[in-house]
Amino acid sequence: MPYVNIKITREGASATQKAELIKGVTDLLVNVLGKNPNTTVVVIDEVETDNWGIGGETVTTLRKKQAT
Repeated sequence: MPYVNIKITREGASATQKAELIKGVTDLLVNVLGKNPNTTVVVIDEVETDNWGIGGETVTTLRKKQAT
């Protein structure tokens, strides 16, 4: 039973986009590894940008720098 955990920043991914991710990952596991889609679990965790760091800075800070 495959379990895939996708983590993205909470910045407005729509329900449709998330459904596409779930379907796409499931299809990939079926096509590449021959896994059963009925037992494939995909979880999407949305993380606030204040709680996600890259290079010692939060994504919130990095996005503010990019905007200026």
